[in-house]
Amino acid sequence: MKLGEIAAKLGCKLEGDANTEIRGVAGIEDAGPGDLTFLANLKYRPALDTTRASAILVAPDAGPVRIAALRSANPYLDFARAIELFHPLPKFPAAVHPTAVVAKSAKIGTGAHIGPYCFVDEDVEIGRNAVLHSFVAIYRGAKIGDDFFAHSHCAVREHCRIGHRVLLQNGVVIGSDGFGFARQSDGTWYKMRQSGVAIIGDDVEIQAQSAVDRATVGETQIGRGTKLDNMVQVGHASKVGEDTLLCGQVGLAGTTRVGNKCILAGQVGAAGHLTIGDGATLTAQSGVPSDVPAGALYSGYPAMDNLAWRKSIAVFNRLPDFQKELRELRAEVASLRSAAGK
Repeated sequence: MKLGEIAAKLGCKLEGDANTEIRGVAGIEDAGPGDLTFLANLKYRPALDTTRASAILVAPDAGPVRIAALRSANPYLDFARAIELFHPLPKFPAAVHPTAVVAKSAKIGTGAHIGPYCFVDEDVEIGRNAVLHSFVAIYRGAKIGDDFFAHSHCAVREHCRIGHRVLLQNGVVIGSDGFGFARQSDGTWYKMRQSGVAIIGDDVEIQAQSAVDRATVGETQIGRGTKLDNMVQVGHASKVGEDTLLCGQVGLAGTTRVGNKCILAGQVGAAGHLTIGDGATLTAQSGVPSDVPAGALYSGYPAMDNLAWRKSIAVFNRLPDFQKELRELRAEVASLRSAAGK
């Protein structure tokens, strides 16, 4: 593909030869002749001197570069779009595989692909152009929108509702039972019937082996445009807002409220019955026992303001020195007292 053609498709300003042939995309350190790369983080700018790429996506104010450049207001985003030019998604024919089991009462939209060994239960509704790759189970009464894509071994449980353009990576479970048990007088646990549902908004992506539990009563909700990373657990009756990121191994206990445009980094854990306000960011491995205000940057356990946490960690790392100084001071005080008493 000619570089000029790529520039036109991405809407970028071209600096260099429009006829340069681009055969693929690669990171700045691994790129070779014929590759398009990008520079979004200035710490990689020294790699500009050694990269073998034929062209690069850079910001308008990134300064001169020694190879052909596509000036972009958002090089990382345009690099993501460039990847799609060279690696289009596979096409799936509108068909039902002979090994799939589809209930007679199920309503399947036009253009849908139901792959090998899939199961679609009674009273299911699936929209147009959906793809169920293989070994996907859609339980009774589930409602799913257009352009749905479920990779192998996903399950959408009974009566759950999924919006348009939702992508489920391998092994995702929507609407599994919430973790609800009532203690009996003899100390054993009585399982509470999980009678609610899970609702997934439009343009949500949920990555491999994650689970969104159904509510005991009511609804568990994932808002429009939100993305869940691998092995994320969303507990029963939790509500996650729009355009929020839940990174790998985040766990939300039941009835957690997470606002819009939040970021919960890897292994953040939130206790139940609390609220994380809009735009809040929680750094990796934070433990959240209480509410987090909107726009806050919190870290640590118990999660606190990031600046306070960093100061606390600085003190914590010096505790052995402080302990040594304290022992020395105590010994000196004891010596002074002993001398004074003679």
